[in-house]
Amino acid sequence: MTASAIIKTTDEVTLVTSINISLPDSMRAYIEEQVGKGGYSTVSEYFRELIREDQKRKATERLETMLLESLDSGSATQMTDQDWKNIRQAVRDFPLNKYPNNNES
Repeated sequence: MTASAIIKTTDEVTLVTSINISLPDSMRAYIEEQVGKGGYSTVSEYFRELIREDQKRKATERLETMLLESLDSGSATQMTDQDWKNIRQAVRDFPLNKYPNNNES
């Protein structure tokens, strides 16, 4: 990693760090072609999109794994009023600031 910069948007400050990678000419040409065709303004924007898509794919895989584990965990039981109250309270108590916005470019 090389240079760092701080970018301030309306709601947040994001630290941006540059990463240098070595690629064969054929891959560089492919990336430049994708930038031109895909409506990306820079190579960095293209890579950020690839990373976001990878993060989404891995999150989906984790969710699918959890759902399958849930299905295999035994017989379902009917939800009680107390179960719903506990869920509502857990949502009210959930610390949203623990998970910062992940939509920076």
